[in-house]
Parts: sequence; structure tokens; C-alpha cells
Amino acid sequence: MNPRRIAAAVTLLAIPLVSISLISNSLSAPAATDEPAAMQRLTPPEIAAIVAANPASTTGVQMTNLIGDPSKPGLYTVRVAIAAHTQARPHTHRDNRSVTVISGTWHMGYGTQFDAKALKDLPPGSVYTEPAGQPHFAQTNDEPVVIWVTGYGPSDTRFVAKLT
Repeated sequence: MNPRRIAAAVTLLAIPLVSISLISNSLSAPAATDEPAAMQRLTPPEIAAIVAANPASTTGVQMTNLIGDPSKPGLYTVRVAIAAHTQARPHTHRDNRSVTVISGTWHMGYGTQFDAKALKDLPPGSVYTEPAGQPHFAQTNDEPVVIWVTGYGPSDTRFVAKLT
């Protein structure tokens, strides 16, 4: 066989192999560099001390960073204590979140307008998600509620504009 034809055939065969190799490497490589999270082990008394050191809000909602910081890139978990008879009007967040109800019954719904009929009662031990950009709302009734929210920051809260 002609040496030029052999070289051309090898080149033509090499292009798909190199392409497959590059695709394979890009699929197995991490999407972004993420600094390791700090090692933390918190007992209930340690969490209580962190909460006690955090000033209470006048809005009936107290947020306490337990792991990470939602305003910065990376994994975070915040403890959110909500006073009795508090309503969270429809809002969104830019990050995906998972939420665990720690105490009390949280009444939560999805949508752009607060609708008491759309609320689902979530007692302690319940878990739900707040998908990025998905409007949701909630309320407490006669008892305060504590939830733990975990996400990947930076996070934000954007209230849904009221329709007139």
C-alpha cells in the first residue's frame, strides 16, 4: 500500500479517537473546582449557643448560619426560626435548596401568589425542595417553626411582584 495512503488513513482514524478521548475526559473531569468544606461537628448544645449569639430579627424570622455562608460560593446550611403567625410571601432563590422541618408544622406551597388552599402541612421530619427560580410561599400558624435549609451559594431571595 502507498505510504501516503497509510498516513492519510491513520490521520482519518486518529481524529475520531482524539475527539472521543477529549469528550470522555471532559465528561469525567469535575465541572468546577470547589474548595473542601470545613470539617464541622455540631451537637445540639453547640447549635443552641450559635443561635443564642445570633441577634433575633424584628420580622419574626431568625437565620443562623450553621455550615458555610449562603452569601458566598459553596455549600451552606442555615437554621431558620420562624415565629408563630408569620407569613412568607411568594419569593424565589437563585440556587436549588432542600429544606428539613426540625420543629413545628410548616405550611408550604408553590406558586406566584399566596394561596392558603395550596399549602401543605409539613410536620417535623418533613423534607421539601425549593427549586431555583420556583416561586414558593409558606406560613406558620399557632406555633413557631424551625427549618434547616441546605443549598449551594451564593443564594438570594427575590420577592414576587404583586399583580394588580
